Amino acid sequence: MRVLITRPRKDAQEFAEALRQIGAGVLFLPTITIQPVEDTTLLDEALRNLDRYQWIVFTSTNGVDVVLGRLDSLGITALPSTLRIATVGPKTAARLIKAGFTPDFIPEEYVAEAVLSGLGDLHGRCVLLPTADIARDTLPQGIQAAGGIAHVITAYHTLPATPSYDEVAALASGVDIVTFMSGSAIQNFTSFLRSTGIDPFNLPGKPLIACISPKTARVARGAGFQVDIVAETYTAEGLVRAIASRIESQA
Repeated sequence: MRVLITRPRKDAQEFAEALRQIGAGVLFLPTITIQPVEDTTLLDEALRNLDRYQWIVFTSTNGVDVVLGRLDSLGITALPSTLRIATVGPKTAARLIKAGFTPDFIPEEYVAEAVLSGLGDLHGRCVLLPTADIARDTLPQGIQAAGGIAHVITAYHTLPATPSYDEVAALASGVDIVTFMSGSAIQNFTSFLRSTGIDPFNLPGKPLIACISPKTARVARGAGFQVDIVAETYTAEGLVRAIASRIESQA
């Protein structure tokens, strides 16, 4: 069983190892790359004035890494006692905990909009959202609808990656499952393959399409894929379990 990973290598090592543990062979074809913003003026200003905010919400480990890096550069070692932290997903929370910061709220459903229910009364309260440049506006709109003030700052860019010749050759040799962790990965995957003359909807080996969440699955179907596997728990571990279940059912 050959499984293709389309997320950045640096973010996929644990996912890859978990796939190997269930007997899968792992191939990489990263379709996105993460780059911190070059101009950190707005982010730095917000971090210097964290006492203005009642909440800071992290929706990814990438956002955590950028903010921790800026806090270190600015010499900020402690957060205001009045500031509360919400995170989406256990990996995001774990990255913060490792750095010495404890999240106050982690929603059971690992999607950004699920955070809203745990923020309490937001009337007149400010929420800092360090996000990707392509982040959806569902959470900011929800905060504003609840009477809060959503301060969205782009902390990093999600850009198309250019896979290597060897990575494309590995895909062309045939895979059994293609995994998607985000809508942007799907869009970049299809665009890149078309640019190389490969039909993304008629891949060698006729692989199954596996998505980390129903939201990602909707994007995949909208792009033209038939989605075969969707994780019940919206994490890399959940996707591994879903893939393992599918493999067992076909054995």
